[in-house]
Amino acid sequence: MVEFTEGAPCWVDAMFADVEGAKSFYGDVLGWTFGEASSEYGNYTQAYSDGKAVAAVVPPMPGVEAPSQWCLYFASPDAAATAQKVTSAGGEVLMGPMQVGTFGTMLIAKEPSGAVFGVWQPGDHKGFEKQGENGSYAWAEVFTRDAAKSDAFLPKVFPYGSQQMEPGDEGMDYKVFSVGGPENPVLGRMPMGDEFPPEIPSYIQIYFSVPNCDDAVAKVQALGGKLHFGPMDSPFGRFAAVGDPQGAAFAVIDTATTVGEMPKFD
Repeated sequence: MVEFTEGAPCWVDAMFADVEGAKSFYGDVLGWTFGEASSEYGNYTQAYSDGKAVAAVVPPMPGVEAPSQWCLYFASPDAAATAQKVTSAGGEVLMGPMQVGTFGTMLIAKEPSGAVFGVWQPGDHKGFEKQGENGSYAWAEVFTRDAAKSDAFLPKVFPYGSQQMEPGDEGMDYKVFSVGGPENPVLGRMPMGDEFPPEIPSYIQIYFSVPNCDDAVAKVQALGGKLHFGPMDSPFGRFAAVGDPQGAAFAVIDTATTVGEMPKFD
């Protein structure tokens, strides 16, 4: 089993009013199959790629109306201690820490600019059994309304170093957080500009790896989803930001199709 370093992304899940619809959509777009719903844990249902656990979907709790959205979990050896760090660094603990049987301990939190994230202290459930390959988690970025707040918060909660991308011709303000050195990047940070409607709060965008970005976008659209941005070429891969039919935003990236030179980081 993979052991995840503190602060490394280790799991993703999403809440859907129509779980069967979500299973059908992601099965077609990302090739996922699904296990049995765990009735003991709110019908939490794991998704698999090539038989390896990559994500989960779950219906909302009775009486709760919440928008469909993906949640990224960061690994922690002590969820209670991480919760204290979240609070002392100016964030907010929304739920937990809560033990989930023998699987582990979770909490849901919000960083000061408003992006919601999860923390997972593993028990029997370690996290991703596959990542960085087709049909699985590839990368994540904090899209923030206040980059200074996010930049100050994250290294106080997790043992992150950070590298600022040299702005280049576009003058882009992009930062990468890493654990154990710049060779282990775990999270990007991007300010939200005027291109984002004002009602969209700060959020974490999750990228899933696909063999062909354009094919994945075509499937998303054919199944009633939306294209928000792209497809666009980059030195990291060809990617697009999309939304599923229930409104959950995510991105798809083909990391094998790269264009341009890798940017430099300070």
